[in-house]
Amino acid sequence: MLRFLRRMIGKIVATPVRRQLRAFQDATHYPQLCQDRILQQILRRQTDTAFGRDHHFASIRTAADFRHNVPVAPYEYYEPYISRVRKGEFRALLTDPTIHMFALTSGTTATRKFIPVTPQYLADYKRGWNLWGLKCYQDHTATKMRPIVQMSSDWQEFRTEAGIPCGSVSGLTATMQKRIIRWLYCVPACVGCIKDPVAKYYVALRLSLPREVGMIIAANPSSLVSLARAGDQEKEHLIRDLYDGTLSNHVDVSADIRYQLGRKLRKRHVERARELEAIVKRTGHLYPRDYWARECIIGNWMGGSVGLYLRHFPQYYGNAHVRDIGLLASEGRMTIPVDDGTPSGVLDVTTHYFEFLPEAEAGKPNPITLTAEEVQEGKTYYILPTTSYGLYRYHISDLVRVTGFHNRTPLIEFLSKGAHFANLTGEKLSEYHVSGAMTDVLAKLNLTLTSYSLAPCWHDEQPYYGLFVERGDLESREQGLRLAEALDRRLQEVNIEYASKRESLRVGRIRLQLLSDHTWQEWDRQRLAKTGGTLEQYKHPCLIADPKFRETIAVEEEVSASVGEPAA
Repeated sequence: MLRFLRRMIGKIVATPVRRQLRAFQDATHYPQLCQDRILQQILRRQTDTAFGRDHHFASIRTAADFRHNVPVAPYEYYEPYISRVRKGEFRALLTDPTIHMFALTSGTTATRKFIPVTPQYLADYKRGWNLWGLKCYQDHTATKMRPIVQMSSDWQEFRTEAGIPCGSVSGLTATMQKRIIRWLYCVPACVGCIKDPVAKYYVALRLSLPREVGMIIAANPSSLVSLARAGDQEKEHLIRDLYDGTLSNHVDVSADIRYQLGRKLRKRHVERARELEAIVKRTGHLYPRDYWARECIIGNWMGGSVGLYLRHFPQYYGNAHVRDIGLLASEGRMTIPVDDGTPSGVLDVTTHYFEFLPEAEAGKPNPITLTAEEVQEGKTYYILPTTSYGLYRYHISDLVRVTGFHNRTPLIEFLSKGAHFANLTGEKLSEYHVSGAMTDVLAKLNLTLTSYSLAPCWHDEQPYYGLFVERGDLESREQGLRLAEALDRRLQEVNIEYASKRESLRVGRIRLQLLSDHTWQEWDRQRLAKTGGTLEQYKHPCLIADPKFRETIAVEEEVSASVGEPAA
């Protein structure tokens, strides 16, 4: 009966999405035709706004007119208009009569950004996820219609002057799920309002451990590593709660959320508790690879610096299939991955209008931009979306690489945030350089790190870069020394400017900076609290450009890569 119901519900839900997926595949054969149509639709719809009048939308007939009238610009260019929208003056930027909320950026910059979530934004957001999910199920039929663990966050952190909610769009979509599919999701929307990350992981596991999970989704792979570790660390409490039908009082969850979860928590799972207890006795731990289906699909980011966390997945999740969720931000979805094991995704030419700024053109007053059909495989660009909700030629600072083509539509891989550069003496070191080099080095040394950061240091005559690593991630100082030396060599191979500065002694060797265990966890927590954003979207920086960073963090010991002895 359960299998029959799954098939019936699957057909009801999937039929319209299959039509959308076929339309998307068809569009990839004619990307520019689709892109030109979308641009005209956006401009015509938003002509009678303050922004549209200021930028002469009514006179725009071609893409060349559009480029002439609207500059390539970051968020700050739109903030005066968005500020008016926050106060209720929608037509400053939008003709939409409704704004559901403002999606807040993830906090990778000092100032949070407010992105208006209109009905069209929401429709595009849901459609992108539906296409991604249906393609996953087509490729992995064993997981179809099995329970889903998806982490979300609060969509009502606060309200604007006009009473519009501000927060995470994932929380809004969780509350708007259709009743027919809501039973598939293990973690109800109210869990997204739990502020303490440890408590949120605990509750997510408490609700999902009894079920045969087929898909696990969290944008940041570090969240899934933390989820798995939380399950092992709290295994005794979790098993007891499942057996008793309770939620331990040691978990920091408000009375209101406990009340909302009451019926789900009161149900006892005696047999499941005994199964988990047997797993612990047999293996000594409690990891997802042992208690969830072997054919699970994991959806999270795979590109840029967060890709390093994927090295932890086999330990915790076994041989689960991993698929990138796409180049996805508060500003919107830009790609739809269609294959496992790669950070590349198909440019979503059916949702936004895209231009590409060649990396060498960045910073120029009148930069050359290219269309989706003009980009070249292997080249790097900044991606510039134009959306239906008030962002035009928007410089989101995402550096991407074109890795190939799906029919005639480019495949895009996220590399790094372009703002993440360190440049002491002209070496122009980027987070992309650092994360890529570290990936190579860790694989060569067969080593994993929980977290790390590279930062410029200049407290003596010669500047250098410090590699900040927790002591517990290393077997010995000597292993850390080898890691620092290997990273230094690899950075010289991938960045000729860094190699030049090292050769001329303008930059010294990388020095290992040993931190006490859990230092990064606390640092990330404080940074997130200061800058805002959500835990699921937060990305630990692999490169910190501040040359005074070393003064702000407690270094237990510095080990010089030149002599292998403690330095001052």
